[in-house]
Amino acid sequence: MSKIDRKELNLHLYKHLYLVRNAEEAIRKHYHEDEMKTPVHLSIGSEAISVGVCQAMQPQDQALATFRNHAVYLTKTGETDRFFAELYGKSTGVAKGKSGSMHLSAMDNGMICATAIVASGIPVAVGAALANKMQKNGKVVAVFFGDGATEEGVFWESLNIACLMKLPILFVCEDNELAVHAPNEVRKGYRSLTAIARQYRCHVFSDDTTDVEAIYHLTQEALYQMAETEMPCLIDLKYYRYLEHVGVNEDFNAGYRSRADYERWLKQDPVIIQREKLLSLGCSESEIRELERLIDGQIESSLAYAKSAPFPEPNQLHEDVYA
Repeated sequence: MSKIDRKELNLHLYKHLYLVRNAEEAIRKHYHEDEMKTPVHLSIGSEAISVGVCQAMQPQDQALATFRNHAVYLTKTGETDRFFAELYGKSTGVAKGKSGSMHLSAMDNGMICATAIVASGIPVAVGAALANKMQKNGKVVAVFFGDGATEEGVFWESLNIACLMKLPILFVCEDNELAVHAPNEVRKGYRSLTAIARQYRCHVFSDDTTDVEAIYHLTQEALYQMAETEMPCLIDLKYYRYLEHVGVNEDFNAGYRSRADYERWLKQDPVIIQREKLLSLGCSESEIRELERLIDGQIESSLAYAKSAPFPEPNQLHEDVYA
């Protein structure tokens, strides 16, 4: 790839990183006002995973996410009006104010759904991948989940059937080595997820990078291997969750992790790394600031739109409910 192409790629990736980070920083800023009618699980610290993976895929490809799904939604759609409206419980939201933060969906953009129950999206993603294979439509599915989900039997059942049926699916483990507050040593009776996964008929990739460009290229390689061999892929990517499991605050006094770990990971912050890379690739400070200004304006406009939008009428409670 030429330098100019790489510059354009990295500008594109930074645009999505900055959108995700600052949309969630806006949530942090306004959440205390108690107008957002939903609990929130923020992606701050992990943005490079969702951005790198989703941007390496084709627009028509599909994704499923967990309750920590803002980054996937924002990366797949680029929109913030319906996103913020949903968090405020408004009728103009993604699900007309009924889903809140944890069940976002954007079918037109390939985001099938997000699910709040740990590991519950994984078999759904396998079903979507099977449907795509049967329809021969060329679509790939990426399912995002935390490392805690790998302790659920449905993860291993889903990986097994995907390998047997040679399904076009990326299993993307967003691995912060925590299940809420529980570290690996009190949860896992084995040393390495990837070592076990390599015993299956699938391709396995892993990295502890926070560089969104590196994750983008790693995902491209995974997609290439999947297409060449008709074998699914597992991608295990390390990250550090900056804030509490659910909510908008820091939690370094909770006793399960130290501020020193946070300070170490902060030196590898994905947004900072990407911004510095743009400067090294020849982007001017003014060019970067203009991009940031436009995104900041988009977020502010969407917040104002969400606050002014109407709540659903009571008679809408049972609309769009099928079971």
